[in-house]
Amino acid sequence: MQLPLGPDPRTETLRRLQPLLVQRFGRIERAAAQWRRPEWVLVQGLIGARTKSPISNAAADRLLTRYGSWEAVAEAPLDELRELLAAQTYPNVAAERLKRALQAVVAERGAVDLAHLEPLDTQAAMAWLETLPGVGRKIAAGVVNASALDRKALVLDGHHTRILQRMGLVPPKADTARAYEAIMPAMPPEWSAADYDEHHLLMKKVGQTTCRPSHRDCPICPAQALCRTGQGRTGQARTGPAPPAGA
Repeated sequence: MQLPLGPDPRTETLRRLQPLLVQRFGRIERAAAQWRRPEWVLVQGLIGARTKSPISNAAADRLLTRYGSWEAVAEAPLDELRELLAAQTYPNVAAERLKRALQAVVAERGAVDLAHLEPLDTQAAMAWLETLPGVGRKIAAGVVNASALDRKALVLDGHHTRILQRMGLVPPKADTARAYEAIMPAMPPEWSAADYDEHHLLMKKVGQTTCRPSHRDCPICPAQALCRTGQGRTGQARTGPAPPAGA
């Protein structure tokens, strides 16, 4: 993606987009008590593929209640884990991925304890997490952002990445890691880690409603006025800064 010299126009697009999303869906703010430890967020991410967050949240809590510690979860028989994860979309994959990743943490750290990430900068913390089996950019960003680590890292699921592509804010064929590298420099510098989290949750709602994989309801989409695809489909002029062209 080629960016113009000077301020990145995508930053202003994101600033303008956020209140439009809030106007449509309302604020989505996690209470202080909802910011979990990074170990819990890691588990939730490992088991959460294609599964609604409330189901994965309940499953993570159920695992910890059943076994008492994440170390015990790492040593639990796969058959038991599959049974406890039966509500997940892919329980077999979730059980195997979870066991391998937790065992890898124990092998390196002696326990399922991610306290060593606290003094690391965000990039280094995410790089360490991505060495774990089954952990990619989405899970790594979630662990450092949507946990007590409270870092500025944008979680990109399929919904969020798809919308950024259609808006012209990241390259059209970018995978999660490439989309992350493309959009992070454009994030408004005044946004907090909580703002990053809320932005992701709001974009996820757009992807679940008006900007679905096989159906785009552009005329009623809250992002339409700032979206390259939306403007092309409706024939209306985009308002605000135009995003740069995708590579």
